[in-house]
Amino acid sequence: MTEEIKIAVEAIKNAVLSFQYEAAKEVNRVQLSLYFGVGRYLSSKKGKDTWGTAVLDTISSQLRRELPGLRGFSADSLKKMRQFYDSWHFLDSSSQEGEKNVSLPVSDNSGIAIPELYKSGIMIPDFRINAVDFPIEEFFKVPFTHHIKIFQSVKKLEERYFYIRKTVQEHLSVSALTLSIKRDDFDHKSELVNNFASKLPSAKLARRAVEMFKDEYLLDFINVEEIGERDSQDIDEKVVEKEIVHNIKNFIMTFGKDFSFVGNQYHLEVYSKEFFTDLLFFNRELNCLVVVELKKGEFKPSYLGQLSAYLKIIDDKVKKAHENPTIGIVLCKTMDKDFAEYVIQDYNKPMGVSTYKTMADMPQKMQRVMPDIEELKKLL
Repeated sequence: MTEEIKIAVEAIKNAVLSFQYEAAKEVNRVQLSLYFGVGRYLSSKKGKDTWGTAVLDTISSQLRRELPGLRGFSADSLKKMRQFYDSWHFLDSSSQEGEKNVSLPVSDNSGIAIPELYKSGIMIPDFRINAVDFPIEEFFKVPFTHHIKIFQSVKKLEERYFYIRKTVQEHLSVSALTLSIKRDDFDHKSELVNNFASKLPSAKLARRAVEMFKDEYLLDFINVEEIGERDSQDIDEKVVEKEIVHNIKNFIMTFGKDFSFVGNQYHLEVYSKEFFTDLLFFNRELNCLVVVELKKGEFKPSYLGQLSAYLKIIDDKVKKAHENPTIGIVLCKTMDKDFAEYVIQDYNKPMGVSTYKTMADMPQKMQRVMPDIEELKKLL
């Protein structure tokens, strides 16, 4: 074993030992920091004549001898740590413009310079995030195995950010994350018509709001034939509302996560004028009330005016001081997206427009293969 490999083994071993206590307190963040630091060290050696393909095997074997029971530092894992650093190298504070990495020799005759922060030779990074829209909180909550799947499968930064957030928000397993990437959920994410970016207090809240709502909802638990209507085009929104309230659990599961039902036909009053919102929810993730207005036909600009008035009253009379501004969603049967996008920008309240389909709107072939609700109940 060469002197340089001995130095590498000692460097990684000391870094592991230095962070064992901290890892017990903040496992994932510290683990990722450790792997990032090890990855940087290994990346700096890449391409050297003395660092052939077998070097990582040698380092891994020697680490196991010197740290019996050490797990997660196989040659393959070390390679992934190097890839992890290479994928996120711009997060390295020492590489930020204007900063210099102070170094000193490991020994008088080694000739290898290392960062001053750790004489072991591994500098655990002080992350300084200058990247626009980087999901720093979520980044440290994503396990290393998930990070591997993301950086090996996804190249674009924006797309990586999306899957990092999705992993945390939906508590995805590696298999569920793999399926999400395979489905290309990034390119099929919501195209909700909205004005959130300019009307909500922060870009972060606006992004989360966009991710929370869909551009179309399938309310397949509403069967208009069972309601007794012959012509599905003539169904009043009150009928749909009644069915939603009757199936509120199904609706919330369809609508998204972290929604709590507050009420339907929620009473509002201002200057002796009474109003009634169709559906009122509270979303824990967004920390705000959400008004849903149901419309049976095509989108009309007047729907936004009505909704804007409701949001104004709720923010003034109902919203708690610690809550974010109330969000409004118009659910209609059809809409011209370009037209809706055009008119919604002039309203001062955060609003979105989505469409919905009921069982009757689904193709006959699909209706035939959908399971019968009563049969499902029996099975459950």
